[in-house]
Amino acid sequence: MTLNQAIETLNRVEKAVYALNHAMDIMNTDGETVAPKDSWRVRGEAMAYLSGLAYQELQAPETEEALKTILQHRGETDETTFRRAEVLQEDYEDMHVLPMDEYVAYNQLVSDAGAVWREAKENNDYASFAPLLEKLIAARRRYAALKAPEKPAYDVLLDQYEKGACMETLDPFFAAVRQDLAPVIADVAAHPKETPAFLTREFSVDAQRHFSEKLMALEGLNPRRCTLGETEHPFTSGPNKWDVRITTNYRSDVLGSLYSVVHEGGHALYEMGVADELQCTCLGGGATMGIHESQSRFYENLIGRSRAFCVPLLKIMKESFPEQMAGVTEDALYEAINLSQPSLIRTEADELTYSLHVMIRYELEKAMIAGDLTVAELPAAWNDMYQKYLGVTVPDDRRGVLQDSHWSFGGMGYFPSYALGSAYGVQMLHRMEKEIDVWGSVEKGDLSPLTAWLGEHIHRFGKLKKPQELLSAAMGGPLDPSVYTSYLKEKFTKLYHL
Repeated sequence: MTLNQAIETLNRVEKAVYALNHAMDIMNTDGETVAPKDSWRVRGEAMAYLSGLAYQELQAPETEEALKTILQHRGETDETTFRRAEVLQEDYEDMHVLPMDEYVAYNQLVSDAGAVWREAKENNDYASFAPLLEKLIAARRRYAALKAPEKPAYDVLLDQYEKGACMETLDPFFAAVRQDLAPVIADVAAHPKETPAFLTREFSVDAQRHFSEKLMALEGLNPRRCTLGETEHPFTSGPNKWDVRITTNYRSDVLGSLYSVVHEGGHALYEMGVADELQCTCLGGGATMGIHESQSRFYENLIGRSRAFCVPLLKIMKESFPEQMAGVTEDALYEAINLSQPSLIRTEADELTYSLHVMIRYELEKAMIAGDLTVAELPAAWNDMYQKYLGVTVPDDRRGVLQDSHWSFGGMGYFPSYALGSAYGVQMLHRMEKEIDVWGSVEKGDLSPLTAWLGEHIHRFGKLKKPQELLSAAMGGPLDPSVYTSYLKEKFTKLYHL
C-alpha cells in the first residue's frame, strides 16, 4: 500500500467510524434524558449492532495496513495526519484485544447496565444492579489481562482515561492530598457554619430552568451549539463542536443544579473550542479525562466559587429568584457557596472535601479490580470508608454505593481524573493570572478572556498534542500536588478564620 492509498483509507475509515459513533452518542444521550424508561430493552441491541460495524471498519486488514504505512512515514506526512494515525492505532489496539462478538456483547452490557442502574438508584435496590456490576468488573478484568498481562489490571484501566496514570503515581498523589488537607478539614469541621436561611427557601424547578439559561449565557455557551437536558446523573456529550449536550438535575437545593450546569458547561466549552479542522476525526475530542475534568472543575470551583464570580452570579440570581435572594449580599453568597462540611454526595461536595470522595472510590476500585473486594461486600466497604475518611454515616445505598453512574458504564479507572483535573486547573489558573486580568474580567461577568486563554493553550488542540506535552505547556511545568493543596488551605483558612 502506498502512502497516498494509506491516507485515503485513513480518511474513509475515520469518516465511517465517526458516523457510527455520532449515532451511538445521540442514542445514548436520548436514553439518558428523554427516552421512555423501557426503551433500553431494544436500544442496547441497536447500539451493539452499530458498535459491531465500527469494529469491522477499524479492525479490517486494510485499516491495519494503512495505519502501519502512515506510521512508518513520519517525515513524509503532516503533523495532523500522523497524529490521527497514531491515535487511531491506539483505538485499533484497544479494540483488537477482544474478539468482535465479545466486544459487541460488552457494548450491549453497558447499555443495559445503565438502565438497570437508574432504576436501582431510584428504588434503592442495589441487589438488582449487583449482577450486572459483577459482569462489568469481570469484563474489565478480562480486557486488562488481554491488553497488558504484565501490568496490574487497574493500571491498564487507569491508562484508558489518563495516559500514563498508574497506582505508583496516584498512590502518593492521594496520600499527599489526604495528608495536607486532613488537618484543615478537621479544623473547619470544628468550626461549623449554619446553612444560610436563603438557601433553605423554595426554588421552583421552573425558575431554576430559566436561571440555568442565564448561567449558560454567563459562561459563554452558545445556545445554537449547546443544549441543556435533564437526567439522573449529569454529564456532557456531543459528536462535534456544533452539537454539544449538557445535562443537569433539579432538586430543592439550588446550588446543586447551579454548579452542575457550570461544571458541565466547562466540559462543553472544551469540546466547542477544538479546532474546526479536527472535527469529525479521532482528534476531535478532549485529550484525556483528567484534562477534561480540569476544564469543568476550573469553571465550577476556581471561577464559580470565587469571590469575584459572586458579583455577576448574585445579579442573575436576584433576577431569577427575587424573593429568595432579597437582601443577600455578595459576601453572604460567597460564604454560602463555600460552606465546607463532610457530606454524602460527591457531586455536591465542597472543594475542600471533594478529593476525599474521589480517593474513596479509587481505593474501592483498586480492591474490586484486584479481586480483594466482592460486589456483595462493596456497600459495606463503601459505608465504612465514608465513616473513616469523612465521618459520615451512609443511610442507604441510593446515597451511597449507587450514587454515581460511572461503574454502570464500565468506567473503572475514571474517578481519579476528577482529583487530577482539580489539581491541573489550579496550576493553569496560576499561569493564567500572570498573563491576563482574570478577576477583573470575572467581576464584570465576562469570562471570554479566560475561555480564550484556555482555548489557546488547551481546547484548540483536541488530541493533536500528547497529553503530557499539552499539560506541561499549559501548567508551566509538571503536576505538583502541593500547589493544589496550598490553594485549598489558603482559601478555607481565610473563609473559616482559622
